[in-house]
Amino acid sequence: MTQRLAQFFSNIFLSKSHSTFLLQASFNHIVMPAEPTKLDIIDSKISPEVRAAYNSKVAQFQRDSKSYWQFSIVPNKFVQSLDETDDTKFNYLDQHFGKIGEWDDLVEELHQLNKQADKDTQYKILFLARHYTGYHNIAHAKYGDDAWNNHWSKLNGDDEYTWGPDAELIPESIELAKKNSKLVAKELENNRHQNKSLITPQKMYVSPLRRSIDTLYYTWDPIVDLHHIQPYIQENWRETTGVHTCDKRSTRSIIVDKYEKLGFVIEPGFTEEDELYQDNYRESFDEQAARMNVALQQLFTENHGNGVDIVGITSHSGSIKTQLLVLGHRPFAVQTGGMIPVFVRAVKKKGGLSGGEAGSSCKIL
Repeated sequence: MTQRLAQFFSNIFLSKSHSTFLLQASFNHIVMPAEPTKLDIIDSKISPEVRAAYNSKVAQFQRDSKSYWQFSIVPNKFVQSLDETDDTKFNYLDQHFGKIGEWDDLVEELHQLNKQADKDTQYKILFLARHYTGYHNIAHAKYGDDAWNNHWSKLNGDDEYTWGPDAELIPESIELAKKNSKLVAKELENNRHQNKSLITPQKMYVSPLRRSIDTLYYTWDPIVDLHHIQPYIQENWRETTGVHTCDKRSTRSIIVDKYEKLGFVIEPGFTEEDELYQDNYRESFDEQAARMNVALQQLFTENHGNGVDIVGITSHSGSIKTQLLVLGHRPFAVQTGGMIPVFVRAVKKKGGLSGGEAGSSCKIL
């Protein structure tokens, strides 16, 4: 398949001037870890209108809640949070995940902050990972942005690729995930005592779409016992939903049959059919961000005071874009197979239903 894909991208590069850089970069993503493509960079940006729409939704969420977590980023812990870091040329595997200083000191500070925090404050390091290249990524590059969004994304495939429903990883991505797993394992031991457990996520969450579950599996199964970790499959981590068939998930039965035996656990209430997906309506980014806020609120509530300080979330480009918005992090482009760590401070606030202060938005940079 690699040779066939290489020939395809070569032909496109030679015969068309439109989007040739994007197409060539997309193929480079398949064969090796790389910096984000132009499309990744464009998609990571957030307009003032989207910010305003999200702020309105989160303010309503706060008014409708008895309490909520207000998120912000602890500065100077990872270079990805710094304004001067160029996300267009960043590869986390080449930069020790982006840590500033030593892992030992970073984790010790995390533990001390939680130890000294009052009952309404907590700190966590989240590893936000994006799935590797799927067939839908190849098709998107093949047809270009306009044709993909207006036509091809609504179909299940063409005469060459199948990307819907629930697009899978291409074989090269699986091999790359296995290869990069060794680099991840090496970084986990990059501390004074070569203790791989120091920064290994104590809990793992994942989108129910197969490309994300498979990315988590092929990355982490060689490193940890997934039957012990029990990665948690939750609807709210999924990609922007609706219209694009690649973002329609498999049935619960299919997911159970393939992944429960590998150690994955499905959240309660997970329906057999995909009830979030609509053929004729595409979720907006502010709606997706509101969904990510709910997911993060739940994560921080369920893991408050239980010693879970480091968490992994494997999802999608749109999911990570909106997670960063919710957490108050600067926009940052993450390539397929990439990851961005964030050091988060969460403070519990009284919501409107408690009669307390409400409506102040989360910290948005």
